[in-house]
Amino acid sequence: MASVIEVSREKFEELVAEALDTIPADLTAAMSNVVVVVVDDPPEPHLLGLYTGVPLTERGDWYSGVLPDRIEIYRNPICEICDTEDDVIEEVQITVVHEVAHHFGIDDARLHELGW
Repeated sequence: MASVIEVSREKFEELVAEALDTIPADLTAAMSNVVVVVVDDPPEPHLLGLYTGVPLTERGDWYSGVLPDRIEIYRNPICEICDTEDDVIEEVQITVVHEVAHHFGIDDARLHELGW
């Protein structure tokens, strides 16, 4: 049985920041009222990330004074499914892009069509 890859919280947060930096600047400039955080464990098993909020495509004139959307990236489950630190880097990248896509209103079905 393979051992779980150990990545410190600080290093994992750096990987998430690096993944966010790979998103094109015009897209990150369009991101609005959203926070990205690292959380050790998900609210339910097998989640690697979770977007909670109102996607940009669903916001209207009523959207003001709303708490920020939240993207959570789950450190422990990502480390558990990876065999190497390079695998962790790749999975963080995929998970961050996936959850940011939800912020832009792209659902899981469309993400799968796009290869994510």
